[in-house]
Amino acid sequence: MANEPTSSGILDRSAGFMMGLTSRKMSHLFTNRLKPYAITPEQWMVLYCVQEREGMIQTEIAARSGKDKPTTGRILDALEAKGFVTKRTGPTDRRSYHVFITETGRELVRQTAPIERQAVKDATSVLSEAEYEQLLALLRRIGDHIDQITANE
Repeated sequence: MANEPTSSGILDRSAGFMMGLTSRKMSHLFTNRLKPYAITPEQWMVLYCVQEREGMIQTEIAARSGKDKPTTGRILDALEAKGFVTKRTGPTDRRSYHVFITETGRELVRQTAPIERQAVKDATSVLSEAEYEQLLALLRRIGDHIDQITANE
């Protein structure tokens, strides 16, 4: 029995568990740093996506941010209520709307983008630049492979 792995040992060897745990820790770090701005990391990510490419529809924003459509809709509603985005009905399909960032939203991104970059920098300061680039490449590779698996299921 002494050689049986403990449950924490099994989890420590699970890439999914370790990625999730690390993601939650990074999100917590960013959440703490965003508190003065009354925005969550999830809202920030969606707002940043809108700022990068204005006029996207909800489905495009959901795909870009890695959120499902209902979650993205709730986040967009919250961002609109805070005055950070506006929604305009599409010219050809009145059921869909295009999302645009407001000047208030732009200013928030200008103030908080350095906070996000610093949080990532602080969290990954234990890695060399080469290790960081390798980490990103590996995570992209795993993500792309999961996309292929799920497309075939």
